[in-house]
Amino acid sequence: MARRGCSASSAAVVLVLVVFLAGGPLLRCHAAPQGALVRGLPGFDGALPSKHYAGYVTVDEQHGRNLFYYLVESERDPAKDPLVLWLNGGPGCSSFDGFVYEHGPFNFESGGSAGSLPKLHFNPYSWSKVSSVIYLDSPAGVGLSYSKNTSDYITGDLKTAADSHTFLLKWFQLYPEFLSNPFYIAGESYAGVYVPTLSHEVVKGIHGGVKPTINFKGYMVGNGVCDTVFDGNALVPFTHGMGLISDDIYQEAHSACHGNYWNPTSDKCERAVSKVDTLIDGLNIYDILEPCYHSTSIKEIIPENSRLPVSFKRLGVTDKPLPVRTRMLGRAWPLRAPVRDGRVPSWQELASVASGAPSGVPCMSDEVATAWLNDDNVRSAIHAQPVSSIGSWLICSNVLKYNHDAGSIIGYHKNLTRQGYRAFIYSGDHDMCVPFTGSEAWTKSLGYEVVDSWRPWLLNNQVSGYTQGYEHGLTFATIKGAGHTVPEYKPQEALAFYSRWLAGSKL
Repeated sequence: MARRGCSASSAAVVLVLVVFLAGGPLLRCHAAPQGALVRGLPGFDGALPSKHYAGYVTVDEQHGRNLFYYLVESERDPAKDPLVLWLNGGPGCSSFDGFVYEHGPFNFESGGSAGSLPKLHFNPYSWSKVSSVIYLDSPAGVGLSYSKNTSDYITGDLKTAADSHTFLLKWFQLYPEFLSNPFYIAGESYAGVYVPTLSHEVVKGIHGGVKPTINFKGYMVGNGVCDTVFDGNALVPFTHGMGLISDDIYQEAHSACHGNYWNPTSDKCERAVSKVDTLIDGLNIYDILEPCYHSTSIKEIIPENSRLPVSFKRLGVTDKPLPVRTRMLGRAWPLRAPVRDGRVPSWQELASVASGAPSGVPCMSDEVATAWLNDDNVRSAIHAQPVSSIGSWLICSNVLKYNHDAGSIIGYHKNLTRQGYRAFIYSGDHDMCVPFTGSEAWTKSLGYEVVDSWRPWLLNNQVSGYTQGYEHGLTFATIKGAGHTVPEYKPQEALAFYSRWLAGSKL
């Protein structure tokens, strides 16, 4: 692949050498692949707000396993600002979800008819305002990433982390100008598994002397799954605290289940938890403040004779109607379905079993992203393989057979933070899918000393949430009024806490 280096006359080279020897600033040399530069985007008029690059990195030459990335350089100072890798969850959902719907450089407006090209407008709360962001489709088989050997679509947490680490090492070889930038890994939902396991691989590589050396500083997880017991037992206390169930119903469940709600061991506990489920059945589980886009009456019960885990036999529906998009946050974990060891059913599989026919992610309308990313001109502009070659882009993959094989993620968090890597765990306080009660509980379970007591954090002199800081650089925070995908519900607040945390400032 052609490379774009630093060209200069002999006189200029001498001048740079003199400045360097005198202790002056060294010229930043861009070595990004020339063919990866995005020169324009269909649906957007005018110059891009910063340099964008996109393309593939081959992580397995023999199999032809290729991961797709989209880099948005910082709109402020890409030479010094942090570099962040963003991962969406699922498992198996595309990080273009974050690019299109959450914190990418544009807001996407519907073209007005099904399949028409969306219109792109500047997003004033893009995370590229303060950092460079790599949006990565991982593992292969997700989004625009693919393999020529379909056996690669049988994968899991550990293989995904190893491949993503290989991607990073090769990516930094293509973009060595970013090696000195502080590097962070961030994501949401099932990325509560992706982010710490990849961080572990990066740190292991650093200790092993693997080159290039990544300037890794820490990681962020939003509304992330972590541990079967903590996540599974979070729902009932959440519903009680939010006033969704009465004190009597809560006490009944607590007494019958002894705090073990996710895996009832008695009929009495099962009945108590079922009563809670019935009472919250009509709510948007991804943000209890928002209405469901689809009527809850379309929700199907998965047949008892299906091979899916019991915890997957009830699905929530939701959407947040917005002027420029209408969608359900379907890549989130289903209601009362904590991450467990073993095979994780895909969203496509769940929808097929529930309805009797393939129907995509349940109750989801991702028309804007789907129309844009399946347009031939868009694919060409971002250097992605055409639909005719790798198929249509889907928000969540329908080809993966994915295994959760990393176990509880608590050990990963403990190992990383004790080595001095900063960790930011945040939750939308109205997310009922991965409730903050579980995330707060497992962060407390690490046993770290509190160094910044629970307090409000402010934006424009208004309370935007609450936070608590622990030793070893661990921070937990809630975002007031936010649902499962915080930047989508609260983009201004999300940019505020993101930029402050990256800068090492208190919320």
